[in-house]
Amino acid sequence: MLALAAGLLACGAAFAQPAAPAPREQLLQATCRALGDRVSAVQGTGPAMLASYEAAPGGEPLPPALQQSAFVYDNALAGIALIACGRVDAARRIADAMLAALARDRHYRDGRLRNAYRAGAVPDGPVPLPGWWDAPSKRWFEDAYQVGTATGNVAWAALMLLAAHEATHEPRYLDAAATLMGWVEQTVFDPQAPAGFTGGFFGEEKPAPRRQGWKSTEHNVDAYAAFHWLALRTGDARWPAAAQRARAFVQAMWQPGEGRFIIGTNDDGRTPNAGPSALDATIWPLIAIPDAAGGWRRALDWTRARHAVDGGYGFKGDPDGIWTEGTGQAALVLRASGLDAEAESLWPLLLAQRSPSGMLFATPTKRVSTGLSIGPDSTGEDFFYFHLPHLGATAWAALAAAGWNPFQPAGRRTAAAGISKER
Repeated sequence: MLALAAGLLACGAAFAQPAAPAPREQLLQATCRALGDRVSAVQGTGPAMLASYEAAPGGEPLPPALQQSAFVYDNALAGIALIACGRVDAARRIADAMLAALARDRHYRDGRLRNAYRAGAVPDGPVPLPGWWDAPSKRWFEDAYQVGTATGNVAWAALMLLAAHEATHEPRYLDAAATLMGWVEQTVFDPQAPAGFTGGFFGEEKPAPRRQGWKSTEHNVDAYAAFHWLALRTGDARWPAAAQRARAFVQAMWQPGEGRFIIGTNDDGRTPNAGPSALDATIWPLIAIPDAAGGWRRALDWTRARHAVDGGYGFKGDPDGIWTEGTGQAALVLRASGLDAEAESLWPLLLAQRSPSGMLFATPTKRVSTGLSIGPDSTGEDFFYFHLPHLGATAWAALAAAGWNPFQPAGRRTAAAGISKER
């Protein structure tokens, strides 16, 4: 009898093994670990910029324009996600890289950042920009978009620095965020109706970059969030006024008949660009800007009807494939909207996008189109996402799994169980 009882106890112990974490928790752990590993892989402990893309396992090398590129948007997202993960020291390295880029540009001293920098540890002197050597022509090339400045990217860098200030209470991060948004306020505001902040600048500093006259709903959402955050933390009267300008533009892009936000204006800054539908412009306002008039939540219906694809979400309306980053965005917006049950099906899908390094693929298909052009030199819709491990996709998945709103102070955090904190 004793032997039988011992055997039954042993069987009970075997069946009492801890259950595997739920998919959301698995995603949170995996993406936080992947982002932390990327920072740790950069030599030293000083300022660091993270490469936005990795070569696909067993695939071709990255194209030259992406081999050294650390996009500011991706790095800002990664920094915020690392804070959401409790890895503040790792996030600080990215924040310090932003400070270095702001202070040590090879040409500008006016408070702007470029769209991308060279990945890796930030050296002394001017912070290097990405580029590549073309052996046949014996020339050094730089990508015109990467060395330019987009308004939304500057605002995202400011949001990352504001998050770093919340986490560390170091005034230099708040001051740098104010410098960046001061550049936005003073340089790219266009008062002609619909008044708002324009796209920024395209190209190198010499002879001069080209001003982008279009206005983007997404960029103005980003600007509103950064201006509003600065208003909360500084009490400076110029920030609420600037935030209201950005908010008014976003409100003007709302189409009550369709229940969606259009993408912005055409190059003239006046004519509405109502043709394309972009997922980020459609859903970011729901978690970034108070909906005083009511009704913006209807954008979720538009998203379900026009952007859903293969169990996830695509970048453009009637998409040709899943956009991993946007699927993470949708999951976060659903959670923030109290629709956790609807988000549940997205966690396994996002988990399935993990590459061997832990980074998430930008799309599970060979490529997906956005319906947009990269810049004024484009001859068509040449902005694509490819089946490559992507920093931005990984960061958005981490934010969604953590329930961390990057547009709000302290992230309006709803869940981040099981993540260890750095001391």
